[in-house]
Amino acid sequence: MEKTVAFDDLSLAMVAKDFLQHHVADNVEALNDLEPDEAAAVLTHLPQERAVEILDQPELDAVPEIVEALPADVGVRLLSGMAADRAADLFRRLSDPVRSELLGRLDTETRGSIEQLLAYPPNTAGSLMTTEFVSVPSSWTVRQTLDYIRVVERTRETIYAIFVLDPRTRRLLQSIPLRRLISAEPDAPILSAARPYPPITVTALTDRGEVARLFRKYDLLAVAVVDNVGHMLGIVTVDDAIDAMLEESTEEVQKFGGMEAIDEPYFDIRFGQMIRKRAGWLCVLFLSEMLTASAMQHFEVELEKAIVLTLFIPLIMSSGGNSGSQATSLLIRSLALRQLELWDWWRVALRELPTGIVLGGILGVIGVFRVALWQQLGLYDYGHYWVLVALTVGMTLVGIVTFGSLVGSMLPFVLQRFGFDPASASAPFVATLVDVTGLVIYFSVAVVILTGTLL
Repeated sequence: MEKTVAFDDLSLAMVAKDFLQHHVADNVEALNDLEPDEAAAVLTHLPQERAVEILDQPELDAVPEIVEALPADVGVRLLSGMAADRAADLFRRLSDPVRSELLGRLDTETRGSIEQLLAYPPNTAGSLMTTEFVSVPSSWTVRQTLDYIRVVERTRETIYAIFVLDPRTRRLLQSIPLRRLISAEPDAPILSAARPYPPITVTALTDRGEVARLFRKYDLLAVAVVDNVGHMLGIVTVDDAIDAMLEESTEEVQKFGGMEAIDEPYFDIRFGQMIRKRAGWLCVLFLSEMLTASAMQHFEVELEKAIVLTLFIPLIMSSGGNSGSQATSLLIRSLALRQLELWDWWRVALRELPTGIVLGGILGVIGVFRVALWQQLGLYDYGHYWVLVALTVGMTLVGIVTFGSLVGSMLPFVLQRFGFDPASASAPFVATLVDVTGLVIYFSVAVVILTGTLL
């Protein structure tokens, strides 16, 4: 679909006609290339059904700005046709007075659904769910259910499953995938199409990460959200779960890079917001790195006696930070996927300890070989005690890589135990921690090996 950047040579009516000849995903891509007021103008000339379909797409950028640029009556009409969960997400991002005006002009039923969803905390099943689902009483037959679906299909966001309720208490009894319903005998009771186990459900306050885990574990297309007594509140669909997983993964990646999570596209982030999100952690890491200078000052006498030791400080520090970052990355992901639980920390420690020793041994051999090679080829003279210098480097690498692996693997457990996000154990944070301790290990090993020679 060709990019539309101006309407001088092509009327809005022709642009709208062109949009209707392409997939809605192509429409979204084209609107993302326009300014919000231009995108709003295009939407006003599209049929309402297509405009609503476009606004329902999570890939559409600057949705609040586009809606704010729409005439109020058009905005209300389109919001009324949107999926309830998408509309609620949009209202979270709208600013007053537009937010209050649009919400107040919606019909009572739509406004009630949106306000219900807005009441749930962010990143919970309640904030992800939609109230548009198909439910039927358990007294119905398969044929009655299929006839009912044909009637209400256009008013539901998706129909991945049919939710069967107790006709008296209205509690959820079963969740029947549409495929099983279609293949069942038409005159059979609706419950005959159900699986032999209870439905998978979550509460409105279930964390979105747990919701995503259930979708992966049970291969779901939709999961019911219920209250404490089993009444249905809504459903979370697989597309919303995927969006949540992508957002969570993005946040983890950003945190792991040593910054606060940002939920906006890069070019939509305001400069001040960018500074605030990045400066905090950067200052913390900088202040932590100051301890490195303190550690070096503590060993100032040793450094004056054996200047050659300073040549290997970057090598030592980076090796420890790298090993710690590897372990942290591995453990954060395993905890996020529930492959590990808090009480597995000791098993991880027992596994990482020999792993760190072996990895450190490998690097230690390389380090010793490097010192010996440079000495023998005449590329650098490490002095009369070069063998002891090489041994110091090798033993230090074993110690610091082992320490880095152990600390990097334990830190996510510690953070999770105290209620923090394990992703906060970012690679820069672990590297900074291991840098400081690495210097202490390095000079301590040097004192043991080189006392009486260089020291």
